[in-house]
Amino acid sequence: QVQLVESGGGLVQAGGSLRLSCVASGLTFSRYAMGWFRQAPGKERESVARINWGGGVTEYTDSVKGRFTISRDNAKNTVYLQMNSLKPEDTAVYYCAAHSFIAMLESGYWGQGTQVTVSS
Repeated sequence: QVQLVESGGGLVQAGGSLRLSCVASGLTFSRYAMGWFRQAPGKERESVARINWGGGVTEYTDSVKGRFTISRDNAKNTVYLQMNSLKPEDTAVYYCAAHSFIAMLESGYWGQGTQVTVSS
């Protein structure tokens, strides 16, 4: 059974940093692309960042470019999202997802999410 477990969320002031982690089990992690998504209250879920199986390809939504960094450690079955210069508009539940193909993450496996709240 595939499980994705996110951690690292919390309350932080604007301008601060957080690092999210997502540990995967039940799949061959090194064969899966991974991604981070977020959903704020009253808004649709949006893709934040993606990384291919080897880590050599990354993609970011425009609003986080230069502030967020996605990375992975295949030896630890873990994907990370380093979030710097956080803004109140980054407040959301953050989810990680896994799929064999980076373009199809929305159709893959999902974690339960971790809350990130940025105060002004």
